[in-house]
Amino acid sequence: MSDPHRHHPRPRPRPPHDDEHAPGRHSPAGPWHRLAHRLAPHSHESADKLDPALESSARGLRALWVSLAVLGVTAAAQAAVVMVSGSVALLGDTVHNTADALTAVPLGIAFVLGRRAATRRFTYGYGRAEDLAGVVIVLTIAASAALAAWTAVDRLLDPRPVSHVPAVAVAAVVGFAGNEWVARYRIRVGREIGSAALVADGLHARTDGYTSLAVLLGAGGAALGWRLADPLVGLAITAAILLVLRDAAREVFRRLMDAVDPALVDRAERVLGEVPGVRGVGELRLRWIGHRLRAEVALVVDGEVTVRQAHRVAVEAEHALLHAVPRLTAALVHADPAPAPGEADPHLGLAHHATA
Repeated sequence: MSDPHRHHPRPRPRPPHDDEHAPGRHSPAGPWHRLAHRLAPHSHESADKLDPALESSARGLRALWVSLAVLGVTAAAQAAVVMVSGSVALLGDTVHNTADALTAVPLGIAFVLGRRAATRRFTYGYGRAEDLAGVVIVLTIAASAALAAWTAVDRLLDPRPVSHVPAVAVAAVVGFAGNEWVARYRIRVGREIGSAALVADGLHARTDGYTSLAVLLGAGGAALGWRLADPLVGLAITAAILLVLRDAAREVFRRLMDAVDPALVDRAERVLGEVPGVRGVGELRLRWIGHRLRAEVALVVDGEVTVRQAHRVAVEAEHALLHAVPRLTAALVHADPAPAPGEADPHLGLAHHATA
């Protein structure tokens, strides 16, 4: 028998697009219809309301496609100048801009997957795809740093003049403007919807903006006849890319390791302690799944209350958490009876399963 004090969410019907289909299950006619059914966000609940999680994914997708268009135009303009000028600093900046634009692809796929309903195999849904996209972004930043460094060292060993210096300077300014706008947009939306991967992508774009300004220094040095200015700025750009790589990798690593802001834990404990009927807060865990939070908590309630009363306290506790913790979408609340004098530990039967 299951624990009567555990608050269980209402059972949901099994999604018909589950990967473990029952025999004889009806399938929509036509492969294109089935493909659209899998990719499109949809709900099998009776109430057809807009899920805030789906809305946040839609905002993330919109931020990606808008920034992809802006960075695509920026990179194309810079590439044209690279072809005629031969600036290695501008080449490094263009490569970085192109890589930053392309990171929208895996992240966009992750947002689309994250909107799919949970299945019997993926019972928590597909939100973790967003964290995997963050890993791809970090690897892309590392690859762009390696390419920029190789190009700069090659030009440092074999200096060549830079032509069309005014065009290089204009391209650098265009690169800064485009990247800074995209960075602000991605970081703002990423923080609002709780997407570490989108914030990392925004930091990537911001570094591109700073490196574009560095290209201006190389253009100035080239205008003064200093051939080494361009490759040295290319090396400086590599160093800047490595700095943003460190920050992005740390953010993505923390998300993969289920790290949360301790302030969120403090807020959750404080809110739970104020719920009527809660005598104490035991174990409390929060974890990110994509850009959504889930909670697991054990509460201490009066041991003399009925099952219905304990369940009511659990429901009120979950309700309070959903209002108090930003981007929390679900909480599993377990009610433990307060210890009585001479009473054995109610969890004694589980003691031999405890780990160090």
